[in-house]
Amino acid sequence: MFQIRSLLFTIILPIVSFSQVNDGLTPTERAYLFHIVKKSPILDHSIGRLIEYTGPIIKFNNNELNYDSLELLIINQPAYLIIRKDEIAKSPKGVLNEAANKMAIWELNKLLLSFTSSKIEVENLKDLEKFEELLIAYFPPNALKEKNNAPFIQPKLKQLLNPSLTLDEKVALVQSMHFLDFEDGFMVLTAINKAINQFVENRSYEIYKALGGQAEVYKNVLVAAGDGSSTSGVLDEREKDEKGRWNKGLPKAVGLFPYQLVKSTDASKKQKISSQLFATTDFTTVGDNRSTNLHFDVWGYNSKKQTTVVIEKNGLNYHLFGSGETRFLSPDSTFSSGETFQKTIADLEKNKIGQLNEVIYGKKGFDYWIEYQTKKKNAVELKIKENEHTYSDLHSQPILTNEKRSKKSNPSSYKNGKGSTDYQPSTRSRKEKKKSQNEIVRLYNTYENYKRKIAQLEKDKQTALDLKENYQNTLGVYKRNMGYKWAKFEEKDGLYLFEDSSTFDLFTQEFVFPPKKEKEGFEIRLISIPNHSLSKEADEVMMHVSLIDAKPHYSSKIQLQLNDVFESDKFNLNRSLLHSSDSLALLQIFEGLKNKKIPFKISVNGQGEGIWNGIQTIKNKEPLKLTSYPGLTAEERGKAKLDTSFVRLRTTEMFINLDRELNLEINSFTDPVNSNLSITNPVLIELMNENNWTKNEVLSALRSLAIFNKLKEEINYYAGLYLKREDAKLVIDRFNRECLKTKIWIGATAIKQNDLHL
Repeated sequence: MFQIRSLLFTIILPIVSFSQVNDGLTPTERAYLFHIVKKSPILDHSIGRLIEYTGPIIKFNNNELNYDSLELLIINQPAYLIIRKDEIAKSPKGVLNEAANKMAIWELNKLLLSFTSSKIEVENLKDLEKFEELLIAYFPPNALKEKNNAPFIQPKLKQLLNPSLTLDEKVALVQSMHFLDFEDGFMVLTAINKAINQFVENRSYEIYKALGGQAEVYKNVLVAAGDGSSTSGVLDEREKDEKGRWNKGLPKAVGLFPYQLVKSTDASKKQKISSQLFATTDFTTVGDNRSTNLHFDVWGYNSKKQTTVVIEKNGLNYHLFGSGETRFLSPDSTFSSGETFQKTIADLEKNKIGQLNEVIYGKKGFDYWIEYQTKKKNAVELKIKENEHTYSDLHSQPILTNEKRSKKSNPSSYKNGKGSTDYQPSTRSRKEKKKSQNEIVRLYNTYENYKRKIAQLEKDKQTALDLKENYQNTLGVYKRNMGYKWAKFEEKDGLYLFEDSSTFDLFTQEFVFPPKKEKEGFEIRLISIPNHSLSKEADEVMMHVSLIDAKPHYSSKIQLQLNDVFESDKFNLNRSLLHSSDSLALLQIFEGLKNKKIPFKISVNGQGEGIWNGIQTIKNKEPLKLTSYPGLTAEERGKAKLDTSFVRLRTTEMFINLDRELNLEINSFTDPVNSNLSITNPVLIELMNENNWTKNEVLSALRSLAIFNKLKEEINYYAGLYLKREDAKLVIDRFNRECLKTKIWIGATAIKQNDLHL
């Protein structure tokens, strides 16, 4: 698929001339724009052909372009760089925003480096003042001083603005400043984060508009997740292309991507500032029947851990995972090597918690041994009761003596004779009592021993249960961040279609929520994968996210909307559709027609009565079918006909879009007043009766057909004008073949072109 797209993006345009210099960008900014576009694969594939360098080519010995030298040439000769602003405006909004964001980061990086080194260039003073104003607005009072009744930043705090510092270094530095307490330090770091994001958003929007971008809603967010220490992924001043190769010359990310900070207390009850491992950013869809375009650009890439992004709206979770070979995101979770967040969750759930479950509830777990020792204890308790009962019986019996002398009992007395005075009779019950008493004491010792064992087992079990609860809480955090309801999707040629019609384009890294009238809240979570499932340490991941509104068909190569160009109940068109300003778009369309691998589809529709949805005219599913324009007098009826609410409904539109396929779409609408069209064609009358068509629907179909026929003429003309004869023949033949097969749609029914006449 990249080969097809690359083919479309390498068109030579010898016949088109455009404005050479944009007023909104300085020569230095233009030069850097060229550099980052050519070094960023997504940017180059999408808008590289629209930013064209025409000056001398300078290469290294290995035949690669020397972009540093080309930058100098562009700065000295701005006309060497052609920026086709009108065509760039039709590019994916997120891609254009990525270019603007990278330029804004590049500018802020240079600005802060000069600010912290006190070597401020004159041209940076204005931007520096803007950044300082943001800081002063967010800083706590103790971080400011006052001179001539005007606040200014404590000089020592300038150290914190060094973009090369990691979060850990910033925290250590702010805590060493004795004029700030803990809360002040936290507020200072938070203020710097806010100021960076606000400055980059403001500046990127200026650049976005200078490049031709259009937006009513524009959000630009930099976010980082991780433990805040240094990382190899962040320290590299480069990014990967689609083949996994590193590019240099792009702005550094260190220090410019804000972490979401939290306050906590360590084991020694000392307050500390740390960062979130899972960064959550709240957004709102644009509503107003416009699509919400999100764009993702991952920085600080770690090839050993899979970048993970989760979008959640109305309980449905859309997952984007980093590729093992490139930094691109995709709903495909395949990751050949290294750690993934799913593995982390599985390890915690199956291994850590699973092992504790076995220790607690398993065959030889705590429950087993507690039950075993309890049975033993109960058995001993029963024996104690039995022995105590026996002992009690011995106490109630008389003492029995044995008066017959025994040799064994007293041999010496036996020798002295029967009348010896040292003879004592034996007492059988006394010995039995002593023996029973000793047994009871032993049993009590055994019983207490079992009680101690059971108590220790229960204590150990509770410790294990507490540990399991902590693990379960951590698992709950992991699973909540990952989401419980995963959105299902289908994929074709790198375009992912989710179950609710949201889409993600692999080649532009753009996620789109379809148009909807109401605004809806949603959140984006950037997940930093811990070093292991129970670790509080996690390597950083940094991401740029943009949210921009988009009108339907904004990216079409040719966009034509004709309002009220037809006379009442007429469908004749006496004007051209295409102009020389469409030359670049036409050349791209012709390249698409020449490439047989790119499908070509045509849709021509008579929509009938239209209705305004707040942003465009669409088919009215509940037509009003008015008999006349509102008003009592002829003059009032005439005014009503000219009312903008009616004029905007009498529209015919044409869109030609080229992406994974070439699409031509034509729609025509009428206002709600019934047409007085005179129809005598029996075939058409029969079709109208069979399908319950209104005259407004037939009229709009005739107007769409008129646009279609006019376009066919002009495509044939411009193909012959712009292309070589053999190429023109290929384009014209393919276009005309598809046109001959095209039917005109009225509602859900298609009608042959030859049958659509009065």
